[in-house]
Amino acid sequence: MAARSTGRIVTALLIILVGLLLLASTTGLFATATIWTWVPMVFVLLGLWAIWKSRGRNLTGPIMVIAIAGTYQLRNLDYVTDAQIGTWWPLFVVLFGVLLLVGRERRRRWGVHASGADEVSSISVFGGSDQRVTSKAFAGGEAVSIFGGGEIDLREAAVENPPAVIESVAIFGGPEIRVPEDWHVKLDVLTLFGAAEDNRPRGEVSEEPDLVVTGVTIFGGVEILD
Repeated sequence: MAARSTGRIVTALLIILVGLLLLASTTGLFATATIWTWVPMVFVLLGLWAIWKSRGRNLTGPIMVIAIAGTYQLRNLDYVTDAQIGTWWPLFVVLFGVLLLVGRERRRRWGVHASGADEVSSISVFGGSDQRVTSKAFAGGEAVSIFGGGEIDLREAAVENPPAVIESVAIFGGPEIRVPEDWHVKLDVLTLFGAAEDNRPRGEVSEEPDLVVTGVTIFGGVEILD
């Protein structure tokens, strides 16, 4: 419930902030040009907050948000031009790939040295991808959903060395992750105009999570089901 409330609060506050700025601009209440200049910094701070909140476990999504928002903040301050962004934007794609590779290595700190059968890799772009995992030494993986979705079914899986870690990047889409009823799932997802929700009936859970879901949602969502 806490993760769900936090995500909705962040999204609501961002919408309220944008609405107030637009209202001030249309009514001439006060000059908003300077304020709009610093809007990307809000997203930089949200990315830093997500890293701190997850104690460094959530890196891929927040670092991407920081990199993109930081670039546009530099552009607003005339340190970077639109032409330079137009030329060098593929570096964001390179950074994303590097972060996915780094995330795989970092997951070994919380899980096992997994083989392919012990990890899940779900990539959905303008489509869906359903996967079922039955490994008894599940370590985690990644779920990338861009204008797409899909289901990751972990109900027959087990975690040998908890927690397993799934990094999720959901943009205008997102995965449904089905887990065993007794799993404790921790959501360390940065939500920007999106949501990360555990919609299972609430019961007693252990302090140590069986599964940690990290990453970012932008106009998308991650849903935990049983």
